[in-house]
Amino acid sequence: MKVEKLLSVLLCVSVIALSGCGSKKAATDDAMTAKTDTEALGAEESLDSKPLGISEGRTTEGMLPVYFNYDSSEIKTDQVTRIEVNSEFIKKATMEVRIEGNCDPRGTNEYNMALGERRALSAKKYLVNLGVDASRLTTVSYGEERMLLHGHDELSWSQNRRDDFVLQQ
Repeated sequence: MKVEKLLSVLLCVSVIALSGCGSKKAATDDAMTAKTDTEALGAEESLDSKPLGISEGRTTEGMLPVYFNYDSSEIKTDQVTRIEVNSEFIKKATMEVRIEGNCDPRGTNEYNMALGERRALSAKKYLVNLGVDASRLTTVSYGEERMLLHGHDELSWSQNRRDDFVLQQ
């Protein structure tokens, strides 16, 4: 008996719900097209892209970031050509360069700040050994504060373990 009442209540609710849909106006192609209000449109902008001045990571165009192994501030052998490119660029430039040490989010904030500073100083020392004037280089550590990728995997972490090289104006 209870099942029969439940079924009849469900049937009534279904009929009411479905009959309510029938009163809506059928959508047409005209109703679906977007209306453009010319007063609401802003000024037309060019689609030509403008260079942002950043090549990779947060590094100024013309230079390349240098990536590090986990828990290390040593310049890896596969990163030497990147730092050599930066050396040649800095020697030709007239502005100072800030070397920004970055870390992945593993480790404490204090540890990552210290590691980021060691990474920046390591790159500065390498650039000075390549003939860059030390007075044109400054260092700063951002630790894990300026991550590029926020994933929790090796790809994300490896992109965050880097030095960025930024021209100062």
